[in-house]
Amino acid sequence: MTLHQPPPQRTLDLFWDDDVTRYDFGPGHPMDPVRLALTMSLVRAFGLDRLPNVTVRSAPAAGDSTLALVHDPGYVAAVREVAGGGVPDLSRGLGTEDNPAFAAMHEASALIAGQSVAGAEAVWEKGGRAVNFAGGLHHAMAGKASGFCVYNDAALAVARLLELGAERVAYVDVDVHHGDGVQQAFWNDPRVLTISLHEHPRTLFPQTGWAEETGGPEAEGTAVNLPLPAGTGDSGWLRAFHAVVPGLLAAFRPQALVTQHGADTHVEDPLAHLAVSLDAQRVVAAALAGLADEHAGGRWLALGGGGYAVADVVPRSWTHLVAIAAGHPVAPEQETPEEWRAEVMRRTRQNAPQRMTDGMAATWKDFDGGYDPADRLDQAVLATRRAVFPHHGLLP
Repeated sequence: MTLHQPPPQRTLDLFWDDDVTRYDFGPGHPMDPVRLALTMSLVRAFGLDRLPNVTVRSAPAAGDSTLALVHDPGYVAAVREVAGGGVPDLSRGLGTEDNPAFAAMHEASALIAGQSVAGAEAVWEKGGRAVNFAGGLHHAMAGKASGFCVYNDAALAVARLLELGAERVAYVDVDVHHGDGVQQAFWNDPRVLTISLHEHPRTLFPQTGWAEETGGPEAEGTAVNLPLPAGTGDSGWLRAFHAVVPGLLAAFRPQALVTQHGADTHVEDPLAHLAVSLDAQRVVAAALAGLADEHAGGRWLALGGGGYAVADVVPRSWTHLVAIAAGHPVAPEQETPEEWRAEVMRRTRQNAPQRMTDGMAATWKDFDGGYDPADRLDQAVLATRRAVFPHHGLLP
């Protein structure tokens, strides 16, 4: 009889630089950088930054040659010009309501990108894990800012893994919005599998991510989209995730896994319409950690993303992510540290949550155990599986 051995504890490179909070579109914009500062404060309050297998580090800003892995040089020049006080370039999404110009636009965006690229290098070279919760800016296109995103650090991280020699990279995006910029960057590249679970494009920006979007002619089946009905809660979200993601990763056999953990699926998020709890977000983070160990040799780069309940949800969600990546998960029933709650009040004038849970069970029923053809969520899952599973030798 062979006893089950737990997976080895992985090293974690946690990327943080105080200057990432300069990524600031100004007062009243939903993407308040306080969410990043409060996350790092909560990570420190739990002592996760002092664990023996965790290294907190900063990386240099991405230079022009690195940005050119994904972005047009003319676009990078335009970002610099608009940030320097130039006329807004609406054709490139710069100076719009979603992406107002600010003085540090290029420097802060390139700094965030640099952390994600360095995270990709770390997981490839060490075979361990990395987290950059300031990253996950997945809407930026090659030549255009979009949806609060200037440089697409997620796509740059994937591109850097390919540059380092990876032959298969998987990207899983559980943000409430479709990961359109990353999908577009690798639309016709069979080396990259992009999977996005998101609210249905009929009801949410960017109005893309239909199940029928499956990749270019040279990469059919490598773009996977699972659009979920508005109002989907924990049981449906988890059912959909487990019905699609594990099987595809097992079939694709990635050499590295990059994941985006936008916290805006949460029921309290002001910009979207799903009803997911913090507890379900934690379950998915843990599942992705296990899938990275099982199918990607332990190489896992986890990024942040959206999330606009900046005090109540985002810091707890991403602290759970860091803790899981470190191999020292925080118990859901754990109280949030008193000093952190005081900081939340001081910075936001909001009462901080008392515990690291929403008090939800976060359970689901397995899709392969039987589905309801009249249920809209099951219809969505089946549409996605029919669109892409045969390309990977899987039965829908």
